[in-house]
Amino acid sequence: MSQAINIFVPRDAAAIAVGADGLAQAIAQEAQHRGLDVHIIRNGSRGLLWLETLVEVETASGRVAYGPVEASDVCGLFDAGWLEGKPHPLSHGLTDEIPYLKNQERLTFARVGITDPLCLSDYQAHEGFQGLKKALAMAPAAIIDTIVDSGLRGRGGAAFPTGIKWKTVLATPADQKYIVCNADEGDSGTFSDRMLMEGDPYVLIEGMAIAGLAVHATYGYIYVRSEYPGAIATLEDAIGRAREAGWLGDNIQGSGRAFDLEVRVGAGAYICGEETSLLESLEGKRGLVRAKPPLPAIKGLFGKPTVINNVISLATVPIILAKGADFYRNYGMGRSKGTLPFQLAGNIKQGGLVEKAFGLSLRELLYDFGGGSASGRPLRAIQVGGPLGAYLPESQWDVPLDYEAYIAISAMVGHGGIVAFDNTVDMAKMAGYAMEFCAVESCGKCTPCRIGAVRGVEVIDKIRHNEKREEQVHLLRDLCDTMLAGSLCALGGMTPYPVLSALDHFPEDFGLPSPATATEQAA
Repeated sequence: MSQAINIFVPRDAAAIAVGADGLAQAIAQEAQHRGLDVHIIRNGSRGLLWLETLVEVETASGRVAYGPVEASDVCGLFDAGWLEGKPHPLSHGLTDEIPYLKNQERLTFARVGITDPLCLSDYQAHEGFQGLKKALAMAPAAIIDTIVDSGLRGRGGAAFPTGIKWKTVLATPADQKYIVCNADEGDSGTFSDRMLMEGDPYVLIEGMAIAGLAVHATYGYIYVRSEYPGAIATLEDAIGRAREAGWLGDNIQGSGRAFDLEVRVGAGAYICGEETSLLESLEGKRGLVRAKPPLPAIKGLFGKPTVINNVISLATVPIILAKGADFYRNYGMGRSKGTLPFQLAGNIKQGGLVEKAFGLSLRELLYDFGGGSASGRPLRAIQVGGPLGAYLPESQWDVPLDYEAYIAISAMVGHGGIVAFDNTVDMAKMAGYAMEFCAVESCGKCTPCRIGAVRGVEVIDKIRHNEKREEQVHLLRDLCDTMLAGSLCALGGMTPYPVLSALDHFPEDFGLPSPATATEQAA
């Protein structure tokens, strides 16, 4: 009897949104109608989102990719012999040879799109739980030293050294400690957390368990935004399976060491992506930002020492433990070690996820991977780092993507979100949107953010309508200074980044002379 042919159809939200569930059903029905034996595996997305639904067929030569596939294409694909990997207008050849994928360095996303997300044996067959096994044989301080030596920094935006945060929690005595995963991915144009939770949930579970062993924490929470129902369901299923297999619980793999966790669902507030507001929400309170100190590492969830890291930070921990600090540190540049999954969105031809070592340029991402604008018009402004990130003009697209290099140009790498705009964008309008976003999402606890954002919307509107424009520009800059220096958290403190970058780099959109025009007038 011949073996069933494996066909991979993503269960990722991006694929489901364009019909992946119906497509999987159509493939199964067509195979049955033809008397062909196929096994459909619902994998995670490979991250080539412009090709979703991207279907892969396992052949003797490797997986062959076809996309974007719709249910109406299925009959023709069978006729063309896709089960043998034969050519078709939708064929992209061997998946691993597609340049978009081949030119990446996939460490954190090594399994995403390759394995069945909920199959424990598949996870272990692809080096899963190797890091946790090593951690179980190590002292807590030795685990932390490995993370410190790797150079891993928080991938949520602040880029604080992960190992230093863990060291603080370990050194703080308490009868209970916690690990909290911030999966409240609310930045515009970001989706790496969701892709990983849906496509490789066990790596996050493993990372949190290692963190627990490192700081003597026995319980953890994954705080997921309510807009991610697929990720929530996948995580809850995976946690149950991991617990049943002894990778979570009171006695992990017979080691005598304990760690367990659960999923908590957020209610849709952007501010709960800020760590202290998230803790308030976890405790059942309104999501208001806490004043610091004390730091969450000393007095966090329920007043106990707490490690708070985001999804990508924790999901990167297993490969560091499995392959060593040197392996991970050898990627990247300067103090920005390792890789970051960049997310290409907006007006971009080939949107998707690109995991690369720090040090490449924005221009490389936009053109070598993104293929330029989707509209075919010239790209003009790129927002890096979410709605609080600066808008970068073309003159800054060759700056290496590195935490310190971006700080030097008053920008931030953040969570790796990249949103592209072509030359039809109105940057004054975008600056107004940044202030409006802050006004809507502010928790209201501090005056610079609560009042400053509302005033910012008004001032930008006056500038756009030429109501005492020069005076209003001075007022806007003063307002931004106040928000930068006086806000309690990064929402108010970083809203000036997109506003000032738009004003500085695209003054003509505000009715102001461009730098070149101003120079000519002075001459």
